[in-house]
Amino acid sequence: MLRIEALLGNNDVMAISEALKEIEIGGLTVSKVRGRGRRPPPEIHASKGSAIFQPQFSQKYVLVAIIPESKEEEVINILKEKGTVGKIFVSPILRAVDIATGSEGEEVI
Repeated sequence: MLRIEALLGNNDVMAISEALKEIEIGGLTVSKVRGRGRRPPPEIHASKGSAIFQPQFSQKYVLVAIIPESKEEEVINILKEKGTVGKIFVSPILRAVDIATGSEGEEVI
């Protein structure tokens, strides 16, 4: 099993979610966060346009999915095709346990 974490600079979440459903990746966690990267956040013009403010952090989206290793390339291709800006991180999952049923392994996902 693998943990795929995508940090998205734009809200591409719905397009990615629909594409993942098509390849039977059902579980998905999405969080709206604030952060900064190499690109500066967009400037905000204060009232009446006289003052310009550049925030320290911009809004980003974090998408997390636990997937079988056999679907790694498919999921990464979907993230690359449907996402516009961001990063993808892949980590191994050593063990997964369902609290309610006690089942373990790929049955959990």
